[in-house]
Amino acid sequence: MTMEISFPGNKKVVSLYKGFSIETDQPKDEGGDGSAPEPFDLFLSAMGTCAGIYVIYFCEERNIDTTGMKMSLSFDRNEQTHLVETVHIQISLPPGFPKKYRSAVEKTAGLCTVKRNIINPPRFEVSAQIQAE
Repeated sequence: MTMEISFPGNKKVVSLYKGFSIETDQPKDEGGDGSAPEPFDLFLSAMGTCAGIYVIYFCEERNIDTTGMKMSLSFDRNEQTHLVETVHIQISLPPGFPKKYRSAVEKTAGLCTVKRNIINPPRFEVSAQIQAE
């Protein structure tokens, strides 16, 4: 399957994949319009939402109600490289959550596919061709 990337104007970049259009933009102070998340914001969101769906599956398999459950993601960034050094995912479990599953739900959140792809990164191959007129 192929993801199509387009450039609709200014600093906007849009991906079309599986019938969904995902828009990105840069903030106004970086020359964008601030009309959509930055690509890096989507990267962070992908980590959090991926861990979240693993938590949902875990709870569903055990008939654990997820009402009141929340997660937050924060990160530490290296000031020189501007790269993320540590990602912190905090799962806020509701009062009735079974204590015996606390450690297991933490491990489950860590199994997400996005995280595993970061730990075992793909090889990137970039090519450019001039379009026929």
